[in-house]
Amino acid sequence: MIQLAKSENVETVDSDSVETVDKADHPVASGPGTPSPRVLAIANQKGGVGKTTTTVNLATAMAATHKKALIIDLDPQGNASTGLGIERSARHLTTYDLLLGEATLEDAIQPTIVPGLSVVPSSVDLSGAELELIDLEEREFRLAAAVRRAQLHFDYVLIDCPPALGLLTLNALCAADAVLVPLQCEYYALEGLSHLVRTIDRVKRAFNPSLEIQGVVLTMYDRRNNLSDMVAADVREHFGDKVYRTVIPRNVRVSEAPSHGKPVLVYDWRCAGSQAYIHLAREMLRRERKAVA
Repeated sequence: MIQLAKSENVETVDSDSVETVDKADHPVASGPGTPSPRVLAIANQKGGVGKTTTTVNLATAMAATHKKALIIDLDPQGNASTGLGIERSARHLTTYDLLLGEATLEDAIQPTIVPGLSVVPSSVDLSGAELELIDLEEREFRLAAAVRRAQLHFDYVLIDCPPALGLLTLNALCAADAVLVPLQCEYYALEGLSHLVRTIDRVKRAFNPSLEIQGVVLTMYDRRNNLSDMVAADVREHFGDKVYRTVIPRNVRVSEAPSHGKPVLVYDWRCAGSQAYIHLAREMLRRERKAVA
């Protein structure tokens, strides 16, 4: 298992300190002149690669470094919402309502157990949204319009995409400044990534000229398995410095955390998975600073 050094910032997400959060800790509206948050879509059309896990724990790590983050759960399975402790009965306004124009982004935001981290939850109704959106005007830009209209007190908005390249993911790509791609260290990873890159290029040409690949994150890495090293080497050869140095190891605590309704950094911040996400957040924020410098 990969051993990573303890972060001095991780104490801010200790489970003893984040059991309850008042909604006042999550202001979302302000007057004119509010700077726009950076919007990142977490996308890969292949399921089981760690999209939701990366979204939830990267956002939690950002909150631990005093960045205010918002997760938009755009997956009908709603796993990001569940992993942040949002019960299905408490999801009164969801991304379904947002896309259909029945709620504003500000109204749909809910606080989580992590200070500085909020979520727009998902519901099973979202599974039918693609059919309902077909006949609507500007159907590809419903999410982008909702984000643009809102005035948000967040540094980052992370969109958890479904495992498909349909209309929901297209909405995320049209709303995003950049795409973060979690990539499982398995044999078919590069083939799926090539497909996603072609899709991102098409979206960039047709809908969102500023869209870029922010980075590729290697997930479920097992150093005992030679295949993990081979996949990592191939990905780095093809995508160079777009691939993060930090890799996310296979870790049982990461798998256990969602069943407790907590990010792994809250569930067990000492484990290797938690430490990897802290390192990933730091590396990502350094990359972001260089990008805007």
